[in-house]
Amino acid sequence: MSGLSSEIWARLDFERRGRLGMVEAIWGEHKSAEQIVTLLRRFYDQGELALVTRVAPDKAEAILESFVGQGQETDRPLHHPEARCLTLPAPPPPDPELGRVIVLTGGSSDLGVAAEAHLALACHGVPVELVLDVGVAGLHRLQSQLERLQQATVLIACAGMEGALPTVLAGLLPQPVIGVPVSVGYGVSAGGMAALHGMLASCAPGMSVVNIDNGYGAAMAALRILRIRGAADLDRR
Repeated sequence: MSGLSSEIWARLDFERRGRLGMVEAIWGEHKSAEQIVTLLRRFYDQGELALVTRVAPDKAEAILESFVGQGQETDRPLHHPEARCLTLPAPPPPDPELGRVIVLTGGSSDLGVAAEAHLALACHGVPVELVLDVGVAGLHRLQSQLERLQQATVLIACAGMEGALPTVLAGLLPQPVIGVPVSVGYGVSAGGMAALHGMLASCAPGMSVVNIDNGYGAAMAALRILRIRGAADLDRR
């Protein structure tokens, strides 16, 4: 596609922020470093924040090298290795008026998916924090965090294996809980399918579930909840 204009092979949705309150993310896994560099420059020229997801370390290095010596440091992409993402420019400061999201993991192996969700929310100015390694194999770890979790507006729970963490949360706390099945686990875990099925079959009423490893999707679901909540608060004033 090197001979094609990026206007042809990528029809970027720069109106998405105004229409939906969120920026378009660039899926990086199946794009070349050259294509991603082109898209980053188009976002930058439009004055829009760019979030590129699923970027392997070697590809990220090649992309960063393309910006070496160009402009100020703020004009160059940032690599977020835990989230496997790039941003340009840096995410904005958090806005407390938007509410607060806590992203939890069942275990440390779920961190990559949780970090993607965390970064996607940060790119929209949402105050967000991580609570790690509080899976159901040691419920006392989760119980010790309940007071902290009660202060959140929305909870995102990332879990592999049998995926029980979001069900436990949704049975203990009143906030919206978004479950993210993670492709971590032995044999019958089947690349996250067991966690996905477990979350979909949850007996906790009102729990939401996104696709396997979809930290970004969970973040955007949380963002929609926060924006509806914010609109409702304004209507009551």
